[in-house]
Amino acid sequence: MTTKQLLINAVKVKSELSLLSSADKNKALEAMAEALLAAEKEILKANAADTEAAKGKISDVMIDRLALTSVRIADMAKGIREVAALPDPVGRVLHSHTLENGLEIRKVSVPIGVVAIIYESRPNVTSDAAALCLKSGNVCVLRGGKEAYRTSSEIVHAMRSGLEKAGFSPDFVNIVSDISRTSANELMTAVGYVDLLIPRGGAGLIKACMENARVPCIETGTGICHIYVDSSADTEKALQIIENAKTQRPSVCNACEVCLVSRDIAERFLPELKERLVSDRIKNRLPSVELRLCSEALEIIDGVPAGENDFDTEFLDYILAVKVVSGVEEAITHIALHSTHHSDAIVTESEKSADMFTKAVDSAAVYVNASTRFTDGGQFGLGCEMGISTQKLHARGPMGLEELNSYKYVIQGDGQTRQ
Repeated sequence: MTTKQLLINAVKVKSELSLLSSADKNKALEAMAEALLAAEKEILKANAADTEAAKGKISDVMIDRLALTSVRIADMAKGIREVAALPDPVGRVLHSHTLENGLEIRKVSVPIGVVAIIYESRPNVTSDAAALCLKSGNVCVLRGGKEAYRTSSEIVHAMRSGLEKAGFSPDFVNIVSDISRTSANELMTAVGYVDLLIPRGGAGLIKACMENARVPCIETGTGICHIYVDSSADTEKALQIIENAKTQRPSVCNACEVCLVSRDIAERFLPELKERLVSDRIKNRLPSVELRLCSEALEIIDGVPAGENDFDTEFLDYILAVKVVSGVEEAITHIALHSTHHSDAIVTESEKSADMFTKAVDSAAVYVNASTRFTDGGQFGLGCEMGISTQKLHARGPMGLEELNSYKYVIQGDGQTRQ
């Protein structure tokens, strides 16, 4: 099927999906979850083929994002069911008032319509996006990356089969078969068919969508996430936070990429940081972190000299750029110049420093004494997410169900005419 025909079919079922009751949407989601579990064998077979084909072409940490197991498929089904359990975002009265002439004005949440998602090699995005779209009353059009195409196609095939078996249109969830740039451009320019485009992936993909899209587009930015260690920081707390934010899963957008350290504690803290991220991890047979150091940090510990672009790079790997700064003000200035406005953190015992940092850092999520790895819809209690929006209009931060709705004004009258 061509991308154009797929979009035509998606538009045709837009009204049908928007009229479903909460109970029917939850029934459809349960059918999708059951079908996903029933198709585990086929999904794992497709994923094994994708993973094998990707070896040598993408990094090991990106292979980890691509790979599925029985546990991960069960988690995907669990995620769908968790979305079903959330309150329906459609039809909420956001505001109401009655005019002197008796007109009742209600601001009501409504689906956006057809939502297209262009993403790369994370198969779980396939089921997360489909579930969020359906629950929020939106038809879903998925265009995955070539590395995960077999896996994503098998996941969508299972969910469409589940929908059809339960008596719903399979066209509520769609996947584009063309994985060339042509199909991506078709979605970016599908005025009249796509109501919202959401890119999820690396800087190149997001930049291409933001620069070329003629349909409304949400910028789910890359994550050059910073952790600033203040002069008053509890150093053990700081080390725990940095190790978690950098190494728990380095290939995701909320992983820490830059560590800023107050000059007041740098001589004491940097050797401890190197021991925690390099020596201790080697001793424990864990992947060590390559430290890319500014000139001042290099005078204190050994490491790789930071290159020109290292403070503007989303490494998505066991690499951490480290810079010594004079204090919280310089940390804020550095973040303003280099941040992608995703997630940034301060480790401090000073209320004054924490207050200044949280007010001045212009990011979707700003942390005090916690890992940036928490920027996630599930961790925030929002269910799974469509992405992390780093822009300010319509949606910001983890995009859950409410962010996949717009609103309309419904005006109830009794024959009023304007004088």
